[in-house]
Amino acid sequence: MLLSSSIFTMSLLVLHICLLSSVLLMLLPASSSSEFRRSKAEYYRSPDCLGTSTGACGYGIHGSTINNALVAGVSGLWNNGIGCGACYQVRCKADNLCKEEGITVVVTDNASGGDTDFILSAHAFGSMAHPGKTAELFWKGVVDVEYRRTTCQFPGYNLIFKVVEQSNFPHYLAIAPMFHGGEKDIFGLEICPEGGEEWKSMNKAWGGVWDLPNPPSGALKVKVKVGTSNGEQKWVEANKALPSSWKPGAGYDSHVKLA
Repeated sequence: MLLSSSIFTMSLLVLHICLLSSVLLMLLPASSSSEFRRSKAEYYRSPDCLGTSTGACGYGIHGSTINNALVAGVSGLWNNGIGCGACYQVRCKADNLCKEEGITVVVTDNASGGDTDFILSAHAFGSMAHPGKTAELFWKGVVDVEYRRTTCQFPGYNLIFKVVEQSNFPHYLAIAPMFHGGEKDIFGLEICPEGGEEWKSMNKAWGGVWDLPNPPSGALKVKVKVGTSNGEQKWVEANKALPSSWKPGAGYDSHVKLA
């Protein structure tokens, strides 16, 4: 298919930006004991080469920049939003174009393409390439990959409770946990006033978001249920999680690391 001159020029401009961004930072994959599976991957056609700030996990602008913009949308791995925040090592199998070690991406969105398990940010897609091969990889568009679940590592970050923008202080509270390290998923959230013992369960709202109408007033502590779908699950408590005047769109440090 032929492109008009303006569209072709814009495509070259986006590609040039993505080529630059893909060499800014290359993160080596974290350790993992799981087996690789075969699939395909493509990438978001975005002018800034990042992920999307409207991703279904509810991370907002952080969904495009978390993990240095090495992010992905998934479909089969979505698991009704439980897959939000999971990390995967993704290795491109175009051996003449791609590095053997691959990249580690964080799930921030629910997205699907033709026979693909991963829709990568353009920055992530380009980061799979050997030096000097990034342009060729972009022109392929869709590539064979192998992937496996791996440990999330966020140096310098504790678990963050992001109060999503749809929240309405003090009547409605919705939280998206971010930067949960390790290989565990989040299966529940409970909140309680600081100094109290009456915990209230939050509802699974959408994606990685948990909500509660008419939440308790005052500063809040939060408990997170972490684990695996077929293994042990446990509650982890953050004693000073949200201030009394929490704000929609703000992120609050839990002072807890999940591993």
